[in-house]
Amino acid sequence: MHEFDDAVLQCFLKNQSQLFPEGDVVSSLEEAEAFLEECLAVVVGSVREVWDFFEEEGIDVDGVKGDEILEADEVFDVGDGRYLIVEG
Repeated sequence: MHEFDDAVLQCFLKNQSQLFPEGDVVSSLEEAEAFLEECLAVVVGSVREVWDFFEEEGIDVDGVKGDEILEADEVFDVGDGRYLIVEG
């Protein structure tokens, strides 16, 4: 089971519309934690690890280079050097 700290939960709560533009899926930190655990979200510590995750999961990244991977809807910048990856 993943441990999501407050910084990660706040990031998802605040920015969830980038992945779910049709409307919020969570409205509290508790809901955010339950949702992230349910969809097996991961927290990684570098852009390289974001690339590694996408490659391991077989997610199509054709034509994407370098930091452009961070623009993917599934990638949330926690703001402290970590990235939350949520598969919608």
